[in-house]
Amino acid sequence: MNFVAALNEATAKNLSVLEEQIGQAIAEDKFIFEACEPLFKGGKRLRPMLFMLCANSKTDCPLEKTMPLAVALELIHTASLVHDDIIDTSKKRRGVETANSKYGAQIAVLVGDYLFAKAFQLVAENNYGMEVTTILSKLVKNLCVGEIMQDRSLFEVPTLTEYYTRINLKTAIFLSSCCRLGAIVAEMDRREVDNLTAYGTNLGLAFQIIDDLLDFFGDEKVTGKPRGGDLKSGVITLPVIRALEVSDKSQELREIVTTGGDVDNAIKIIQATDAVDYCRTRAEAHIDSARVNLPFTLKTSVALAFEQVADFIVDRTR
Repeated sequence: MNFVAALNEATAKNLSVLEEQIGQAIAEDKFIFEACEPLFKGGKRLRPMLFMLCANSKTDCPLEKTMPLAVALELIHTASLVHDDIIDTSKKRRGVETANSKYGAQIAVLVGDYLFAKAFQLVAENNYGMEVTTILSKLVKNLCVGEIMQDRSLFEVPTLTEYYTRINLKTAIFLSSCCRLGAIVAEMDRREVDNLTAYGTNLGLAFQIIDDLLDFFGDEKVTGKPRGGDLKSGVITLPVIRALEVSDKSQELREIVTTGGDVDNAIKIIQATDAVDYCRTRAEAHIDSARVNLPFTLKTSVALAFEQVADFIVDRTR
């Protein structure tokens, strides 16, 4: 299922403008453009499109008011992926060579830093105000904290609470911030802002759980990433946590995941348990919570789009 197909027609039309302005944002320098341009191919644009959906929740918000911040959100997301790939020494992202593989870690760090800086430049130049800047600053801080937390616990089995703390920092806070920013730009009342923020949080938790499943069981040609990549890097996620609880080969699995052993064997052990159903049930529960938090005051077309986005999150294959 294509993410854009999950949006109502009016919002999907904004995608072409978004793509154009992303290109303009990174066009200042020929090398920077050549280094960054492949990074933006194949992305779902989930974060900026969520933001724009929220910004248009009640009335149509002018593009000149939404687009710079939408672009900034996608730049921040891409910057975080560039830095993630350096940390994980990933060779491919979205089916193409990563910046660190192509140019080396030093250049890739600077490319990521450039994207972060460019995002905040767009926000400053368009006078979004202190509240928006504070939300974005906290977002980037939390992305860093989540990554540090993950990197410091490689090849260690987290508790369920530790796992949720990590995915909240790395993923859920990003989606909730996009929704919150859209509601603020739309000048919605505080209760509506909080409701849409809660929608984004639960959407983000579900998104990451499904992402962790796809790392083991997704089609590499579709996901653009090698199967078991997280486990090879020492990142232990929910399918493993569940399998360790219920598998009769728990000790063998624990040995593999804490020492960087045979990933293919680990996948077989996980598949023999109820880990997939368990993770999907948890993701679907978060989607149900997301839906419950949708305000009743939304335009019908926007409410439908939010429902479709929720369906996309649990049904996606990439």
